[in-house]
Amino acid sequence: MLFHVRMDVNIPLSMPKEQADKIKADEKAYFQTLQKSGQWRHIWRIVGQYSNISIFDVESCEKLHELLGQLPLFPYMDIEVMPLCRHPSSMHEDDR
Repeated sequence: MLFHVRMDVNIPLSMPKEQADKIKADEKAYFQTLQKSGQWRHIWRIVGQYSNISIFDVESCEKLHELLGQLPLFPYMDIEVMPLCRHPSSMHEDDR
């Protein structure tokens, strides 16, 4: 299943820089693992915001929930998820 996921990050201004830097490094490592596995297919920044739009390719809503919940930045995110399906007018033979 494909999912369009918007993530808005809100790290508290009171968080020490060293702690924020560690969480961001852990987040990047976890992201790269998911990207290499094909589960986190695409990521784009939203200009001018600490936000992204991502496309996940996972077998279920439950799996997506599990992956998102393991993000180191998860406690500091507002997340919006939209399940996607193929459009009947698409000229592409797959969703890649």
